[in-house]
Amino acid sequence: MAKRKLSTFQRLHLDQLNRRQRKQLQQQLHSADPGLQIVHSDAAGIDVGSRSHFVAVPAGRDPQPVREFGSWTADLQRLAAWLQACHIRTVAMQSTGVYWIALQEVLEQAGLEVYLVNARGTKNLPGRKSDVQECQWLLKLHTYGLLRNSFRPPEQIRAIRTIWRLRDRLVRDAGRAIQQMQKALTSMNIQLANTISDLSGVTGLAIIRAILNGQRDPRQLARLRDPRIQATEEEVAASLDGHWREDILFELQQVVEAYDFYQKQMAACDRRLQQYLAALPEAKQPSAVPDGEPSRHPTKKPRHSQSRRKNQPAFPLEAELHRIFGVDLTRIDGINILTAQVILSELGTDLSAFPNEAAFSSWLELAPRRDITGGKVIKQKSRESKNRVANALRMAAEALSHSDSYLGARYRRLRARMEGPKAVKAMARYLACLVYRLLTKGQDYIDRGAAYFEAKRTQRDLLSLHRKAAQMGMRLVPAS
Repeated sequence: MAKRKLSTFQRLHLDQLNRRQRKQLQQQLHSADPGLQIVHSDAAGIDVGSRSHFVAVPAGRDPQPVREFGSWTADLQRLAAWLQACHIRTVAMQSTGVYWIALQEVLEQAGLEVYLVNARGTKNLPGRKSDVQECQWLLKLHTYGLLRNSFRPPEQIRAIRTIWRLRDRLVRDAGRAIQQMQKALTSMNIQLANTISDLSGVTGLAIIRAILNGQRDPRQLARLRDPRIQATEEEVAASLDGHWREDILFELQQVVEAYDFYQKQMAACDRRLQQYLAALPEAKQPSAVPDGEPSRHPTKKPRHSQSRRKNQPAFPLEAELHRIFGVDLTRIDGINILTAQVILSELGTDLSAFPNEAAFSSWLELAPRRDITGGKVIKQKSRESKNRVANALRMAAEALSHSDSYLGARYRRLRARMEGPKAVKAMARYLACLVYRLLTKGQDYIDRGAAYFEAKRTQRDLLSLHRKAAQMGMRLVPAS
């Protein structure tokens, strides 16, 4: 049943009620007796700091309801013991830097329920100019159930997240080392980067290591060329005729050693990551086609396994992800193995914390945020976010520009209707909804093709034209 649209009188009347209710809520929160329903009676509030934490418990639980504890482990354990002595069951604290991590671990080990809240939900109301007032304010808001807990994946997933983020930093460091190699060679007028596409490949590293070992003859260096290189041996030899400088060669030696070190560290991360992934349970194998809809999705050949990318882990990551997820996320066009690994390391396999795909896309900061006044959108601005899953989905959306698939046609249609960044965000949101459906419904994605999308779009355009013609007292007649 469609939702009935409110009249202007009803909408304005309800808006006045909402404003009045919000004002009354602010006044109640700052009063001694707010008169609200108590949700968490045994609650405490903690203002997290780098050197000390201020903790507030309800009045009557202790002669000194607000105390300050140090950030070292012994004081954190003393803090947890004091909360247990005050019969506290749940604690609310803000996610301040990384100082909350050790505190949360100690509190969870003590059996306390920890609410990790975003400061954005508590800063909109005035007051609380000191640490003591801040922890009391968190206590009051948490007591009346006005704070939402942040999403945190399970402990096993957090371990994978730590290793994967570390590996990502090593990949970026190795990339910078390759750029420094090219800079050093160019400074000596060694134009190797103009003849081969990748200095860190077999040919590039072989030639660079030979140079560092003392070889200076361009012909001898060109013989190290891999047969798959398109440039001829003469072209490679011509690009290696430069002037040699001892200071630049020393710099190149240092950069190559740093690059080898990053590769060694990445290999160690791969071994640890493989151990953590093997410890995760196997998901149920889903059906390839949704029940009751065999005709809507044409049968397509299964996608071939993606070729191993250069920065991809050495072990069979695709098989591990398929076993853990129970579905193949790489069947979604634009999402590759590394993107699926980012989703696993940041979210895990259980998305039950998000009630629907709209809440999931909103948590990713991919949903539109609009300021509406008088029934009109007066401002629509995206909120800055450093969510790694959202960034990975944006990159996946940009990869659809030349894809001959349903998602590729949809993305090109969005690019024709709106600006580039908005189209990327809209497409990333759609990809997030598809990921949510696959992980919650347990069904593989099947592409319907670009022709299917274009046919549906043509059908919608015809219906719109027929509707407009009917409103003007006319009707459309085919040309033939």
